[in-house]
Amino acid sequence: MRTSLRKFLIRFMCGLLFVTLVAACTASNNPQTNTETTESITVYTALEDDQINTYLESFKQNNSNIQVNIVRDSTGIVTAKLLAEKDNPQADVVWGLAASSLLIADQQGLIEPYAPKGLENVREDFRDSKNPPHWVGIDAWESAFCVNTVESEQEKLPIPISWADLIKPIYKDKIVMSNPASSGTGYLSVVAILQMKGEEEGWKYLDALHQNIAQYTHSGSKPCKIAGSGEYPIGISFGYRAVKQMNEGEPIKPIFPEEGSGWDIEANGLIKKAAIKPAAKTFLDWAISPEVAKKYAANFPLTAVKTDVPIPEGYGADPYGQLIKNDFQWMADNRERILAEWTKRYDGKSEPKSE
Repeated sequence: MRTSLRKFLIRFMCGLLFVTLVAACTASNNPQTNTETTESITVYTALEDDQINTYLESFKQNNSNIQVNIVRDSTGIVTAKLLAEKDNPQADVVWGLAASSLLIADQQGLIEPYAPKGLENVREDFRDSKNPPHWVGIDAWESAFCVNTVESEQEKLPIPISWADLIKPIYKDKIVMSNPASSGTGYLSVVAILQMKGEEEGWKYLDALHQNIAQYTHSGSKPCKIAGSGEYPIGISFGYRAVKQMNEGEPIKPIFPEEGSGWDIEANGLIKKAAIKPAAKTFLDWAISPEVAKKYAANFPLTAVKTDVPIPEGYGADPYGQLIKNDFQWMADNRERILAEWTKRYDGKSEPKSE
């Protein structure tokens, strides 16, 4: 009897062990029952829609346990969203937002200082001077005109090569430009004029330019897209969009104005929260890594981390020399005042805001 009971117990234990091993192997091969922890972060960005997925490829490959939820909008909208959520921040990370906007967020106490891995590789003029920095840049974008060569020829319009050209009467109702209250591209163009000419003469220039504007859009890339479609012959936009459309075969000629281009830095920041997720810092480390810097450089010649990527076709030989002398702190400190004045003067020609 004892021998039979002993054999029964041995068979029972072996069977139980077998079932346990099978269940463990099944769970390890079933992603739905995998015990690996998945962490989720929310990333606010103003990067272009057609850039984001390409940039994120390497992050997803090396960080499969981190889910990245992207919230994308134009610079002004993202900035307003951050400020509105000040008391209950929803984002974990800001990626590719204008440095001048991050300065505003920082003034409101929304940014947690953080020195990402690889910071020593970032150009000093493309990052906050504080230690640790409150923001770190990835690249810069600049004002450019998108000129439809086919439409210009049909309408017998000369190709404008300067800001001064754009206020000539021949261009009346031929130009579209982005609204600076919603678009970082629009804002950097407006403040470029105010900084180059001084405010009194700058507003006079913008008054004259307004006479030639057909519409202000709420997206920095839309003026170039409109020019590419032939709806209007000239869009005041930015270099990346003009160059991309030209290289894709559209009848667009990128023009970088003779007087210089307004510019801003696409920058990253860590949002200050009661509990900061380690994955948010992992993301910021990756966002200045050499591998993704090469992808930035395929679109922008002005990158925070030096690469061996050639200047994209369509840009000038000296992209840094094209940039005006720019005061980012002045841009941030005076943003509300400048936008209020701009809106009072010119908002009547803005496209309706989408709901």
